[in-house]
Amino acid sequence: MKTLKCLIFTFLISVTLSAQSTAFTVDIKGEGAPIFLFPGFTCPGEVWDDVVNELSKTNECHVFTFAGFGDVPAIEKPWLPKIKDEIVAYISENKLENITLIGHSLGGTLSLWLASENSESFKQVIAVDALPSTGALMIPNYDSDMIAYDTPYNKQMLSMSDQDFEVMASQMASGMVLNEEKKQVIKDWIINTNRETYVYGFTDLLKLDLRKDIAKIKIPVLLLAATKPYGEETVKMTYKDQYKKLENYQIKYAKDSAHFIMYDQPEWLLETIISGLN
Repeated sequence: MKTLKCLIFTFLISVTLSAQSTAFTVDIKGEGAPIFLFPGFTCPGEVWDDVVNELSKTNECHVFTFAGFGDVPAIEKPWLPKIKDEIVAYISENKLENITLIGHSLGGTLSLWLASENSESFKQVIAVDALPSTGALMIPNYDSDMIAYDTPYNKQMLSMSDQDFEVMASQMASGMVLNEEKKQVIKDWIINTNRETYVYGFTDLLKLDLRKDIAKIKIPVLLLAATKPYGEETVKMTYKDQYKKLENYQIKYAKDSAHFIMYDQPEWLLETIISGLN
């Protein structure tokens, strides 16, 4: 009976909290110290299923799916700032503290953003294959002030046919995971993402440059980095450059893994996260 009451209570919390935000939905599983799990770009919260199945045995896992991903309705831009602000409100409304932030890719960058603005609410950050500035990695002579919504590239992406978009999604998925069984899953997530969210949301991510702001983070940060396809030495140089303003961090490298470490090295990822929890 106690277990049934806990399940009902958890379900009611999940429904209530989802209704309070337009920028995301939250599924809650387990009891204990709170852990927020943020997915990467285009991914629903289920990308964390295997990790949550273990962490929820000892912690209260808040699993996020952002607007425009999965079956969560899209919102108007600016997309990423709204998500960040509503997470802050979510924390305040639910009187949460000592939160561990775990994020993959975009979710890891978002974790760094939150921790750089208000470390008091958080206990630690575990960032999985995430950088403080994706734009600086991708764009030569990067200047965040020059990143805009209204560009020829964005217009082209918005007008791209579904067939062409699917071809692009297939190519992207193929390069982000080595696990052949998961390539179709990732491709489907990309295809199912709201198109404007895909275009303008990624613009928000490119514009975000936290390389200086991470110096404000005073809580422990654990970085988990994929080594494929660029090789460990190249990845080490990238991380060293991007994180040079962050004082308190550890980094571990996932051997033989592309971007989706949870699919290429699931046991290593889970063991490393569990051992790294403070």
